[in-house]
Amino acid sequence: MKITNDQNLIRYDFIEIDGLKIFYREAGTPGNPKLVLLHGFPSSSHQYRNLIPALAGKFHVIAPDYPGFGLSDHPDPANYDYTFDGIASAINSFLEKKEFNSFGLYVQDYGGPVGFRIVGVKPEKLEWLIIQNSNAYEVGFTGAWDGFRGALWRDRSAANEKQLAPFLEKDAIKMFYTHGAKDPAEISPDNWEMDNNFMQLPFAKRVNMDLFYDYRTNVSLYPKWQEFMRTLQPKTIIFWGQTDIFFTPEGGEAFLKDLPNAEMHRLDGGHFAVENNLTYIAENMIRFYKDNLSPAAPDNGLLYI
Repeated sequence: MKITNDQNLIRYDFIEIDGLKIFYREAGTPGNPKLVLLHGFPSSSHQYRNLIPALAGKFHVIAPDYPGFGLSDHPDPANYDYTFDGIASAINSFLEKKEFNSFGLYVQDYGGPVGFRIVGVKPEKLEWLIIQNSNAYEVGFTGAWDGFRGALWRDRSAANEKQLAPFLEKDAIKMFYTHGAKDPAEISPDNWEMDNNFMQLPFAKRVNMDLFYDYRTNVSLYPKWQEFMRTLQPKTIIFWGQTDIFFTPEGGEAFLKDLPNAEMHRLDGGHFAVENNLTYIAENMIRFYKDNLSPAAPDNGLLYI
């Protein structure tokens, strides 16, 4: 990888949205096509620390931390309602304040529920779609969801919360990254050390349990998101780690029913497939945009992969 311009360097900052400080990573020339990266559980924009500079020569890239995640503010759940509706509202306001009015959208895990809520209201914001292990179909759930779907979503009791509490501990967080990796030594321990560190903050485990419960609202919206994709037919590229602990390979294939022209890449990797497929993902995103959205776009010479 050859980098020849400081625009590829990530810049780190905060912006205030509805009284909360939202942390974000940003790189690239503002005049380039805009690209939004939305993170998953239990991570933050940290999961894109390597992907951002790999894309910054071609795109103006931004990746925020949701309220309650990473370096963004973590208000007390007693005073702040942690829901996917609320997160989407905050991130939509963040993007508007940053003047990301139309953009490519990369969604992974929680990024799908957040992103589909944003562009579903204003589809003109969506220029193209990158899906990486983010579910929108019933067939996509693995057995890891049994305690959510069969217990917590039916009865948010202390006993059912206790059953899911191990998902918020360090050993589980590590497994989310390493499960299905061909070579776990390729996965940086910075991932689970960082995520586990944030999980020790006041309210963090309550925040995540609130979102575990609210995830049921995403499932009820799946038909709406599927109709959105069928109707809009956005230019779409899909990267799907085939050994994801949370989402089945069939969940990735299901997108092709609603997006038959989407480009599918089946990856040897798990939930956080970018960890061991970085170059492949970045290279194909750049090529896909050039071929499908800006075939005559000049090469600015900033980045080659």
